[in-house]
Amino acid sequence: MATHKVLIVIGDASETLDTMYPYYRLVEEGFQPVVAAPEVRRYQMVMHEIKPGWTITKEWEGYTIEADIAFSQVNPRDYLGIFFSGGRAPEYLRENRDLLAITRHFFEHNKPVASVCHGVEIPARAGCVKGRRMATVAKCKFDLEVCGGIYVDAPGVVDGNLVSGRTYHDNGHYLRPWIELLIAARESASTGQAVGSKETTRA
Repeated sequence: MATHKVLIVIGDASETLDTMYPYYRLVEEGFQPVVAAPEVRRYQMVMHEIKPGWTITKEWEGYTIEADIAFSQVNPRDYLGIFFSGGRAPEYLRENRDLLAITRHFFEHNKPVASVCHGVEIPARAGCVKGRRMATVAKCKFDLEVCGGIYVDAPGVVDGNLVSGRTYHDNGHYLRPWIELLIAARESASTGQAVGSKETTRA
């Protein structure tokens, strides 16, 4: 049974593919994904896509997912890494004080962090993106830059311990580097050394 835990941050209206693909990739690599949310209950995810002829995102209901733990109950020292899913959820999750404290822990301790799409709004609100290179959906470019981050329009961006993608269309590009950081963190966990990667951009 997997004993190395990784947080996945969600709420109502988290994007389905943003959330479920990394969830099962963690399982595949022998990690224990732990779904964290404002409270322990079942959450409604959504599916986002821009339809032909549309200039804004259309939303459909997606699968539901059960939260394992509330933000207020999370001890971030117990987790190797954290993942910020996209969708509309980050717009309100970013005001949760417990989540902001959790977020700062992973950046301060150089633990593997991944973000996709609107997920950037949480580390940005936590004051963790200044000077950091990140990919995000174009509509969140302002959220990143106004908080001091550097927007990169690429399917996978690695800046030290921070890995990011623009949307779920980038799942096959940015998740592998994050998984590699988690594997390295797992291997070095006994020494207490955090693992970060060099800056890279995947085309």
